[in-house]
Amino acid sequence: MAQGARPRIQRRALHGVLLLDKPLGWSSNDALQKAKWLLRAEKAGHTGTLDPLATGLLPLCFGAATKFSQVSLDADKAYRATLHLGQRTSTGDREGAVVQERPVAVDAAALQAAMARFTGPIAQLPPMHSALKKDGRALYEYARAGEVVERMPRQVRIHGIDIVGWQDVSLVIDVRCSKGTYIRTLAEDIGEALGCGAHLSALRRTASGPLALAGAVTLADLEAMTEPERESLLQPVDTLLADWPMATLDEAEAGRFLTGLRRRLPLPDQPALRVYGPQPGAFLGSAHTLAGELIPDRLLSPAEVQALLSPIQHPAPEPLQAAA
Repeated sequence: MAQGARPRIQRRALHGVLLLDKPLGWSSNDALQKAKWLLRAEKAGHTGTLDPLATGLLPLCFGAATKFSQVSLDADKAYRATLHLGQRTSTGDREGAVVQERPVAVDAAALQAAMARFTGPIAQLPPMHSALKKDGRALYEYARAGEVVERMPRQVRIHGIDIVGWQDVSLVIDVRCSKGTYIRTLAEDIGEALGCGAHLSALRRTASGPLALAGAVTLADLEAMTEPERESLLQPVDTLLADWPMATLDEAEAGRFLTGLRRRLPLPDQPALRVYGPQPGAFLGSAHTLAGELIPDRLLSPAEVQALLSPIQHPAPEPLQAAA
């Protein structure tokens, strides 16, 4: 095997959600690929990019769960952010060069006023060092080439900002916000409101929708586990929909639902539902109801439903072969 080559493994269908505590310095995709390799999964995806500078909750979807990753992408998020007051940087975070320094002369009242100012619906100008695309290119590509392009402000909502700690130039806050919020931009805007400037020196995602960091596993711990131990960490496919109302169908209606047919049922109007068959844990997919009709949105295949109801088998591992 060539030096540094990763051994080839036999992939298998695996379904569920892994709550990963992404390490510092890793891209979200690198962390995903490592976890996918450790679990020998055929299909996997993550639910929203965390910058390499950020750590914390990164829900990973495997198999059938990838059909519902958009739910987590659209969910509200929570972060713990550390701001360095008195310095602006070229990137808005600690990785950039310091472009301006100002004295820090703030008090508790000024801090509370700044938090209140940025709570609620606000407009944010996307940072140049972001993955947002313009004319087919990511903004960070323009930034690396020394270009600044026109960007349109985006409407986001900050549900709440709590001050966790403040000492000298270090300010730690907890932020609860809508999808698409740039915490780096929020840090810079808070710094300007305080009159001293600021940049983001650390960021940790603590929640995504109904999912919390408390149950997440690190890549180092995952790598140290046996394969059955890794699989035991997989949460059910419907975990991403845990805060949605649910509907349970009998066997006949469940079969029709899985074919994509609309069903007329005595259910109130709901914009989003998780739907189950009669067996415990028989998650079928997502739907919405309108005018007495249950309308399928995202469906599992009958094979996927059966796989969710069957225990994972652990065949003897095959000899590893060198990757080509």
